[in-house]
Amino acid sequence: MELTEFIIKTVTILGVFVLTLLIAMYSTWGERKVAGFIQDRMGPNRAGPGGLLQPLADAGKMFFKEDFIPALANKWLFIAGPSLAMLTALLASAVIPFGSTFRFNGFEVPLQGVESNIGILYVFGVVALGVYGIMVGGWASNNKFSLLGAIRAASQNISYEVAMGLSLIAILMMSSSLSLGEIVSQQHGGNWNIFYQPLGFIIFITCSFAECNRVPFDLPECETELVGGYHTEYGSMKLGFYLFAEYINMFISSAIISVLYFGGYNYPGMDWVYNQLTASLGTTTGHNVATLIGTAVFFGKALFFVFFYMWVRWTIPRFRYDQLMNLGWKKLIPLAIINIIITGAGVLFLKPLITALLN
Repeated sequence: MELTEFIIKTVTILGVFVLTLLIAMYSTWGERKVAGFIQDRMGPNRAGPGGLLQPLADAGKMFFKEDFIPALANKWLFIAGPSLAMLTALLASAVIPFGSTFRFNGFEVPLQGVESNIGILYVFGVVALGVYGIMVGGWASNNKFSLLGAIRAASQNISYEVAMGLSLIAILMMSSSLSLGEIVSQQHGGNWNIFYQPLGFIIFITCSFAECNRVPFDLPECETELVGGYHTEYGSMKLGFYLFAEYINMFISSAIISVLYFGGYNYPGMDWVYNQLTASLGTTTGHNVATLIGTAVFFGKALFFVFFYMWVRWTIPRFRYDQLMNLGWKKLIPLAIINIIITGAGVLFLKPLITALLN
């Protein structure tokens, strides 16, 4: 029994990692298609039908490029930088609930790599470590432009992690749980947090742009000022790791937004669909089909926010560095604190009143 559970858990974790990599890989194709649409051009259309093999062509190009390490760089740290960036990006997906459960030979298999009662703290801890990949790579390159990009990334991530954490406190006050699975289950029946935390959502998604170094917060890479930022000296697959980690982070942050504010795999009419499927297909088969539908809904929400990242990139110019820091420290942090105060007042006074009226 224990061996079977171990095998199921291992397969689930590997499946989560492979799925995350596939989505990130085809996000590179999606970004070019979105850019092409916005700029009134075709986008990738040579490698495979509709350019669907373009990510594979890019990977092949990266692997066969010259693997160059500058003479004055710290060799081991130069290699460790992109490796850390990829590792921390992938680790964050382990605790995300992609769906409910599958029933298989008497087993309930959750569509979640690891169920943890402090899942959101795990995500924040891993995300906070992600900056080390950029810092190590920028410093080890022994290049002034790379170092400036790494310093920008560190200060930017520290600044916006404060506002992001404060915006999350309001969610935790409402849900009384740090478990992502529990937060999702509490949003069952269309009771999504976005209706109670619109300001928190705006702060969180803005900080997510900064954490992922996406336009208009891509100052660590800013080619008009820093040539290429922290990865100026990188080529071959080491550069590919940095670029790929950005797309993984983009998908992970989109999934977290869906979990925290948009109900995760919950959708309106979910109970009716479940009852209809179990009545027509049987309890086990109906349950599994309903789980698949919920998982598809979850990925639909997450991929919408991936598209939103791309849409913003090709619409809004980047900030100046002073504007970026002013927004983080002088605007978002005070707004997040105000949101906590309002949420606390609502939880303390309004929630008992509403409960009493309903009863």
